[in-house]
Amino acid sequence: MPDKKPLKQLLMIPGPTPIPTRILAAMNHEMIGHRGPVFSKILAEVIDGLKWAYQTKNDVMVFPCSGTGGMETAVVNTLSAGDKSLHVNIGNFGARWIKIAKAYGVEAIDLKVEMGKACDPKVLAAELAKDTKKEIKAVFMQQNETSTGVINDVKALAATVRQSHPDVLILVDAVSGLLAQDLRTDEWDLDVVVSGSQKAFMVPPGIAAVSMSPRAWKAYENSKLPKHYWDIKTQKKFADKGQTYTTPPESIIFGMHEAIKMIREEGLENIFARHANNKDIVRNAFKAIGCKLLAEDACASPAVTAIFPPDGVDAEKVRSEIRNHFGVELAPGQGDLKGKLFRIGHLGYVDKLDLIAAIAAIELLFEKLGAKIEIGKGVKAALETI
Repeated sequence: MPDKKPLKQLLMIPGPTPIPTRILAAMNHEMIGHRGPVFSKILAEVIDGLKWAYQTKNDVMVFPCSGTGGMETAVVNTLSAGDKSLHVNIGNFGARWIKIAKAYGVEAIDLKVEMGKACDPKVLAAELAKDTKKEIKAVFMQQNETSTGVINDVKALAATVRQSHPDVLILVDAVSGLLAQDLRTDEWDLDVVVSGSQKAFMVPPGIAAVSMSPRAWKAYENSKLPKHYWDIKTQKKFADKGQTYTTPPESIIFGMHEAIKMIREEGLENIFARHANNKDIVRNAFKAIGCKLLAEDACASPAVTAIFPPDGVDAEKVRSEIRNHFGVELAPGQGDLKGKLFRIGHLGYVDKLDLIAAIAAIELLFEKLGAKIEIGKGVKAALETI
């Protein structure tokens, strides 16, 4: 393969994701007064669009931060030191929420699920049954876990919580899952949902959105954890005026404003179907090649797929070689999976042609690295899935 640097980059990671020209153009805008009427109108429309995406009538606040900032916001505004929380942990980001809770003195119970699997509602029910004194104040869960390419059945898990603990808070990390798969905040009785701009919203990193149900607001009044930047009541006070508490990343807000228009034009059902098809394209292609996939079909993520390379092929070499020779950027394994697999993001502004191109390049690279595969078999399976 030639050593000449590729002219283009194909970004195939689960965030940040590729950005449509429409959104890039919208971001190319002069700065305006963030306490003035023009910005207030734009932010109000963004929040209205977020409520539509969340499928909620609850309050939704925008914070200038990453998804992790949104996760921390969820903890500090609903709990107090010494409270018990139960964490459905299916990967690195489930573990991250536990770290955040423990940092604030919350007694976080780790319901750790086998890597590559979703949480079985029966397992969650059994764990909740141990709480005979009803001491658990909150249950945390991922909608989608990018480190493993697994999606949880949030509807079933939330129903399980409500069955035995009707008043417990349900908090959902939907940073990488929102818009990739259906999530009905109000219908499923979810209290706090966190999302990020850099995933299926197709916008650069820079803002997180956090929803709060009436139950969550009641918990806020009893929360004793320290907060200033993350104080969601302060953020709501400014949101009600069409502002953010601190200076916002205006260009990101402009981009989100255009993104909301785009997703409304496409419609939620079409967005969900597109992501489901992307998932099937990738999974069918790599099964045809003979690769092992970490997640089972039943819990496979519509946002990202974790793939073990063929025997004898190093996962990190795949990532470096495909970047150097084809300009394709793949995501590494995380935590215990680092160096063992690579991940392909297929959410947001990723289309079928992007996937076909990436699959073809990976097939060719596998063969060059000595794998015993049949060139074109993966691409053929992908094309038959479209």
